[in-house]
Amino acid sequence: MEKSTVVIGVIGADVHAVGNRIIEFALDHAGFNVVNLGVMVSQKEFVDAAIETNAKAIFVSSLYGQGELDCRGFGDYCKEAGLNNVLLYVGGNLVIGKSDFEPVKEKYITMGFDRVYPPGSDINQGIEDLKHDLEIMD
Repeated sequence: MEKSTVVIGVIGADVHAVGNRIIEFALDHAGFNVVNLGVMVSQKEFVDAAIETNAKAIFVSSLYGQGELDCRGFGDYCKEAGLNNVLLYVGGNLVIGKSDFEPVKEKYITMGFDRVYPPGSDINQGIEDLKHDLEIMD
């Protein structure tokens, strides 16, 4: 069976690389083909990589709290680029300061993300969700 490709990266001016490497390792270990764009990734870079690799999902990370600004319009941009069937996942410190997660989650769902994860989430939950969403059976 061919491995599903997942594009990952840290969006915007964020340079937090450790979590990105953990996500890469976990997805690779779970059997996915991982295209890691690294840190300081633009929306265009995510979209271009997803198109080039025929990715099934994009995992966007943000740790510095500016994710809301960096992700604004991302879902629409993906659709305009023809990535209607590509799953969009986002996680990390997505807003500045402490706030209830439910309103944050709803904001990102409205932006077009399929799954939204709070700070400190276990990547294994994201992998389980991805397998479920892609209908991959273990």
